[in-house]
Amino acid sequence: MESTYNPQSIEADVQKFWTDNNTFKAEELPEKEKFYCLAMFPYPSGRLHMGHVRNYSLGDVISRYQRMQGKNVMQPMGWDAFGLPAENAAIKNNSAPAKWTYQNIDYMRKQLKSLGFGYDWSRELATCKKDYYRWEQWFFTQLYEKGLVYKKNATVNWDPVDQTVLANEQVIDGRGWRSGALVERKEIPQWFIKITDYAEELINDLDQLTDWPEQVKTMQRNWIGRSEGVEMTFKIADANDSFDIYTTRPDTLMGVTYVALAAQHPLALAAAKNNPELAAFIQDCKNNKATEADMATMEKKGVDTGLKAIHPISGDVVPVWAANFVLMDYGSGAVMSVPGHDQRDWEFAQKYGLEIKQVIVGGEDDDISRAAITEKNVLMNSGEFDGLDFDAAFKAIADKLISENKGKIKVNYRLRDWGVSRQRYWGAPIPMLHLANGESVPVPADQLPVELPEDVVMDGVTSPIKDDEQWAKTSYQGQEAFRETDTFDTFMESSWYYARYCSPNDDTQMLDPAKANYWLPVDQYIGGIEHAILHLLYARFFHKLLRDVGLVESNEPFKSLLCQGMVLADTYYREADNGGQEWIAPTDVDVERNEKGQVIKATSKLDGKPVISAGMSKMSKSKNNGIDPQEVIELYGADTVRLFIMFTSPPEQTLEWSDSGVEGAHRFLKRVWKLVYDFTQTGDVPQSQANFAEVSLNREQKALRRELHKTIAKVSDDIGRRNTFNTAIAAIMELMNHLSKAAMDSTEDRAVMHEAIRAMVLMLTPIVPHLSHHLWQIIGDGQPVENSAWPTVDDSALIEDEKLIIVQVNGKLRAKITVAADATKESVEATGFSDENVSKFIDGKTVRKVIYVPGKLLNIVAN
Repeated sequence: MESTYNPQSIEADVQKFWTDNNTFKAEELPEKEKFYCLAMFPYPSGRLHMGHVRNYSLGDVISRYQRMQGKNVMQPMGWDAFGLPAENAAIKNNSAPAKWTYQNIDYMRKQLKSLGFGYDWSRELATCKKDYYRWEQWFFTQLYEKGLVYKKNATVNWDPVDQTVLANEQVIDGRGWRSGALVERKEIPQWFIKITDYAEELINDLDQLTDWPEQVKTMQRNWIGRSEGVEMTFKIADANDSFDIYTTRPDTLMGVTYVALAAQHPLALAAAKNNPELAAFIQDCKNNKATEADMATMEKKGVDTGLKAIHPISGDVVPVWAANFVLMDYGSGAVMSVPGHDQRDWEFAQKYGLEIKQVIVGGEDDDISRAAITEKNVLMNSGEFDGLDFDAAFKAIADKLISENKGKIKVNYRLRDWGVSRQRYWGAPIPMLHLANGESVPVPADQLPVELPEDVVMDGVTSPIKDDEQWAKTSYQGQEAFRETDTFDTFMESSWYYARYCSPNDDTQMLDPAKANYWLPVDQYIGGIEHAILHLLYARFFHKLLRDVGLVESNEPFKSLLCQGMVLADTYYREADNGGQEWIAPTDVDVERNEKGQVIKATSKLDGKPVISAGMSKMSKSKNNGIDPQEVIELYGADTVRLFIMFTSPPEQTLEWSDSGVEGAHRFLKRVWKLVYDFTQTGDVPQSQANFAEVSLNREQKALRRELHKTIAKVSDDIGRRNTFNTAIAAIMELMNHLSKAAMDSTEDRAVMHEAIRAMVLMLTPIVPHLSHHLWQIIGDGQPVENSAWPTVDDSALIEDEKLIIVQVNGKLRAKITVAADATKESVEATGFSDENVSKFIDGKTVRKVIYVPGKLLNIVAN
């Protein structure tokens, strides 16, 4: 064994061992308990960042720990390879997206391997390859046949920079989630999948996910947005038309003073034919911001359609307005307006001089001339419903509407159907054909996959398959047909990749049900909370679709979910001439800090001039504060990076990057190495562990074994149950402090040290696998550490023969005494009083009281 820790040579050798021996290849073993651990796969952007490293380190620690528990572990890796960034990069670099993507995959795969992650690389997949998206296309055609897919003209969120449709979830503060461009409203044909058919199940099954963060489940519940209300019909006066509205506040029905339609409502469009002002308003509304949040804050505008609606109970006639705060895509595109009890309606009524009527009793300070009264209370000015509270009014008004065939109780959802059409090139082609008669039909199974051409030239605007008329031309049952040139939303690929890992090389079917049902659901899923709605909701929906076509048996895809926090790093900048900020990489800055770690001086290494510290911020290209994992690996080794990542903070919290912290992690590993080296230098390494039931140990040796087995118990709980890896590492570090002070002289000393070093190496294996693998070859039992069992607690070692008792005189520490664990109070007092330092402080004084806390404290009160 070398005297010095050299991670570069060790890690290369260990990684070669894993590759040569297929150490992490997973197979279905029905006789063993399986454990499927999965971290969200990366987009192949070109280089790993520290967020990736943290995510995948967490998964690898969990996987390796579960393997050492004797479970059959699968941990795969792949690439979320379609999407706009590849197109944009290809345009910028004058390359095809496929070439750029495959080059990035090759480099990032090498990076992942250099970090020592225990992946089954035989299961690797890339979503841009036809052997993957072929089955996605096939599945879409199956959903079409089941009536779960449809096409319609829809007003969509259009990103004018990325030239594509965005789902509502992809619009952030009115801007595209990738480009940042202001989103426009545009009407185009779109393909949809009926996720709303599964809304009730999606919300109810959240209760099954007991190992998911409550925050994530709440976010999904709010997004699905289940509500129970009343749907009712308003007839149009002097016409044969009517429209439906839905409300969760039927108790306010008698306060309706107008109704509001979406600008695109059929009745509004019809009225606009003879109303130029209304027609102009409808045109303006096409550019409205897209989200409900935007609707809530925007200025309320409207135009009277000239139509009158008949109140379904009172028979009163109320005006019908077109309003910009009503969305055609939500509900029926019409709302009853109760300005006395809805603030939005109140603002609109104030602006246009419409009647405001109070029908709910308010508090002493409530005044509907100042604001709407939105709290629930008993009814007033509501005829036969006066005096009823909310629940009673809900039932009474609903019953009346139902009895008169004017309404019904209905459950509604905020969730809309999933629009999966995208107008960009780098995605899976939607497998539909358009016939001359206007009909659309699915591509026959024997013609799948519809391949995306990869050797293309990007002009920066139009999709190559939209420009290529020959690509779209085909035939269907002898007649001319044209392929759909829209591609799938990339969330389609990421919604089922976890299942494809179960049989990634099967070219006869989407999933092998036997293998899928062995591995699924995923036992531990790991990824950022930013995916709480988009990805996780779609994946849950897709899993239920897979179940309903007989490919899987489970109801949910992910049993347990761990959401890791962001990685932060210092940021530095200078004021630029244009008034902006020029961000400078932390690696290019010399920093002086005070005793509290605060930056007191920062200068550029490049020119020696001052720079401004902007504190910690998420690692990002925009602030130039990313730390390249490869540079740190080359300097300290992968194990140091992994140890720092796992030790610095709990997984769900943000992690602050610290060069000094990385150096500290490296020093600890050198201490571990030195301890094992010193042990080998004091004598031969025992071939097997001692039987401590037959070994006579002294006090210090028993104490060391007790510390060891207390540590094993804590680390096992911290990793296996609590996922608090930082506290597990802290416990190992504390054990290391004890071991570094322990003797290695006698046979008994070496037996205890051998047991302790073995257990420590095993406990470090999930976290620093290269070092552990190498050291185990020296102090282990001959088999690779990856195939070794996790250390178990020897309960007998935890039994204390002796107790350390703190002795105080008048509350001040005067001595520490060691007594037998079963010592009586009288014997403890006798030992305490006889201690030289104690007797010095009670001589000549009267002992007034003796307080004994068994096994812990003896306090003598004397004066």
